[in-house]
Parts: sequence; structure tokens; C-alpha cells
Amino acid sequence: MVPQWKQAGDRVALFFLHVAKGAEFIQGGAMRLLLFLVFLPLIPLIARDPAPSGEQSVKPGINAGYLDPELKVDDWLKRFEVESREVFHSRREVLKACELTPGMRVADIGAGTGLYTRLFSEAVGDKGWVTAVDINARFLEHIQARAAQEKQTNITTVLCPQDSVSLPPESIDLAFICDVYHHFEYPMSTLASLLRAMKPGGRVVVIDFKRIEGESSDWVLSHVRAGEEVVRKEIEEAGFRFDAELEIPGLKENYALRFAKP
Repeated sequence: MVPQWKQAGDRVALFFLHVAKGAEFIQGGAMRLLLFLVFLPLIPLIARDPAPSGEQSVKPGINAGYLDPELKVDDWLKRFEVESREVFHSRREVLKACELTPGMRVADIGAGTGLYTRLFSEAVGDKGWVTAVDINARFLEHIQARAAQEKQTNITTVLCPQDSVSLPPESIDLAFICDVYHHFEYPMSTLASLLRAMKPGGRVVVIDFKRIEGESSDWVLSHVRAGEEVVRKEIEEAGFRFDAELEIPGLKENYALRFAKP
């Protein structure tokens, strides 16, 4: 596994972290501004370094917040696991649309706080298995602790770099990517690793924000790099077959697509 600090996005996050910490020892806003202006020209070079796979970043810095080694999970719980978030409010409907059966092996890609990891654990039962994959160890530690607390013994975690899901070949029946695809800084490399990890006939469910000029919020338009058509095209070009557009009650700001490995 490639260490996180060797990833391009990690270097951006660490750069800002170190500058911020250094500024704590310098009195006066003028000096902090000077530090920023001195290093500003270097940021594009840091951000656009290719991943070990050679792929260029499609959205430099998109994962800076998630790469913070001091990430506070409680702060993200307040953002992710609240009724105002569509994919939390409609979680049972999303779970039903995934059509899980006992014994399946599922990967929750970009698992975050583990909301869906826990739901999948219940759905696949003792004979199934759920792997929570994320780029931040703090999230995975939280998932492990919560699984132990709730006695969910069919959950494991994988810390991955930004250009790979780091899963064994042909080990997964279903991969779930919820509000995470737009955080794939190296989508082609990541999808190639996912294709290898899927069993023949395995399915991928992708849920992400609709990005429509004139309709989507300013936050979506600035934060999400591509809309549904581009996402579908990228996943198909990676070798997956488009299977269906899922109609999930309660999802208005998000679309849901299903793909399969031929």
C-alpha cells in the first residue's frame, strides 16, 4: 500500500497544516499573509503532482479536509448522520435498492463515519462480510470501535491511498460509493483497482449529487466537478457495464446509478 503522505492530495493537506501551525508562532496578520503569498505559487505544483499510477489529479485539493491526520470524527458525524442529509434520511430506501442478500461481500468505498457499513453488516448477516474503505485512519478507527460496541463481527477496514481501493482481486460482490465519487481525485486509477476487486457479475452502486447549471446549489456547482453523464461515461470507460438508473424514494438532490462487471 502506498503511504498516504506520498499522495498528491496529502501533500496539499499537509502543506496547509504545517503553514497554519507555523503561523501560530508568528505574531501579526501581516506576517501570516506574507507566508501565504510566498508559498502560494507552489500550491499548483504540489497539487498537480501525479499519483504513483501516473494519473493527473482531476480536482486538486478536493480531499484536503479528509486527509487531516487530526480529523475529528464527531464533527463529521454532525454533518453526515443528520436527517437533513438526503442519503441519511433515506438510508433504508437506499439499502433496499442495493438488493443485498445474506452471505454477500460488500465494500463501502469512502465509508466515512460508517453509516452504511453498519447497515450492510446487518443485511449480509454472519455469513457475509463488509469492508469499509477510506483514506483517513480516524474514520476507520471509529468504525472499528462502533462495530465492537454493537457486536458486528463481519466488518473489516482498509486504509487506502487516493488512487486505489486496495482490495484483493475478485473479492467483492457489491461496491457502494455514496456521495464519494466526486472525491475520486484519480478516478481512472481508482476505478481500475475497483474493477479488479469486483467478482465477475459484481455490481457497483453510485450515488452522487446532481450537478445541473441553473438548478444545483452554488456549493454543488463549485464542489462537484462533474454531473451524472460524465460520471457514467467515466465508469463505463473503466470497463463497467451500465445496468440501471435507480429510483430511490427521498432522493431529490442525488442520482443513483448501478453498474456491473461483465
